[in-house]
Amino acid sequence: MKLIGPFKQIVTLANLPLRGKLSDEQIEVIVDGGIVVKDNKIQEVGNFDALKSKNQNIEIETIEGEQIVLPGFVDSHTHICFGGNRANDFAMRNAGKTYLEIAESGGGIWSSVQHTRSASEEELLKTLLERIGFLVSLGITTIEIKSGYGLDVENELKMLRIIKKAQVQTEAQLVPTCLSAHLKPRDFEGSNTEYLNYILTEILPKVKEEELAQRVDIFIEKSAFQPEESKEFLLKTKDLGFDITVHADQFTPGSSRIAVEVGAKSADHLEATIDEDIEFLAQSDTVATALPGASLGLGEKFTPARKLLDAGAIVAIASDWNPGSAPMGNLITQASILATFEKLTTAEVLAGMTFRAAYALGLEDRGNLEVGKKADFVTFKTDNFQNVLYNQGSLNAEHVYISGTQIH
Repeated sequence: MKLIGPFKQIVTLANLPLRGKLSDEQIEVIVDGGIVVKDNKIQEVGNFDALKSKNQNIEIETIEGEQIVLPGFVDSHTHICFGGNRANDFAMRNAGKTYLEIAESGGGIWSSVQHTRSASEEELLKTLLERIGFLVSLGITTIEIKSGYGLDVENELKMLRIIKKAQVQTEAQLVPTCLSAHLKPRDFEGSNTEYLNYILTEILPKVKEEELAQRVDIFIEKSAFQPEESKEFLLKTKDLGFDITVHADQFTPGSSRIAVEVGAKSADHLEATIDEDIEFLAQSDTVATALPGASLGLGEKFTPARKLLDAGAIVAIASDWNPGSAPMGNLITQASILATFEKLTTAEVLAGMTFRAAYALGLEDRGNLEVGKKADFVTFKTDNFQNVLYNQGSLNAEHVYISGTQIH
């Protein structure tokens, strides 16, 4: 057991509701506080001197200078296992080229599929660990990672096995998701429905057998998979025992409704979600995940996070870090920008990157600094926690703790 502190401010995010809007007045801030950690979990949070007096023989890990502490961030949607680079896509898009023109010139998702398939396992693992390291340096302690650039048995399993290997080499918790239903690969001879059946019969049984992922995702969009075939696929996937999530309403509306109907853990993107579907989402336990990195990368409008929160939805914020539409990877910067355009309170943004994002991954043991929760937290060298979002990602994390141990 040890006492860590003193912190100028401890922002606990305790006792905040899972859904709906939040005011900054609801944030609990403990001044001159400390955190007692035992067996990887938070034992006590309170005034540092009081905790020290109460536990006179306790080991003390002293925090130097003025620092604030927040729960470890959760990035609940990434595609950071990939090969290659799509800088040319970005340049072409900014020069006015269409999605189809970029794809026809050798860009787009298929480009990432080709690069990922041709990359060695060593290369993919190295670059994946580098990206994980960057996210951890931001204070992100739980990271969801999707497959989806393999799109056949051999290469989807290769990606998921690499994610499993990476877990052994990082203290951050990785949450793998099988996104074989990213789009139908060009070299698959058959219809969309036949490809989805191929995933169900050839890929997912092996994923389950090797315990490579407990979650399955699908991209429902005109350029990927259509609503009815996707709904059938998701229901069959659920019957196989997987949790499900959906790339929904990125360019056209309607698929977020499917996500709710099939009981998906989350519906991610939602840039094109219409008002009646916002209400539908708000009445469900499906998390509405905003991905501002994709809006910035594509020059599209942001997820209507304000409307979703006002309607009572559970709103998470994730980076969507991927080589095409969201190459930045800096969740803090993206969330700060989303807050500016959607008029989100600091409480709503912090909740969206912590316990609400954790809920989207089925993890309710983290995201708040309260007794019994996993001791994941991040410190910043400042006397005011508001500076974290105010500086839009340029205030670097000072220390990152996972299970009570400083790892950065």
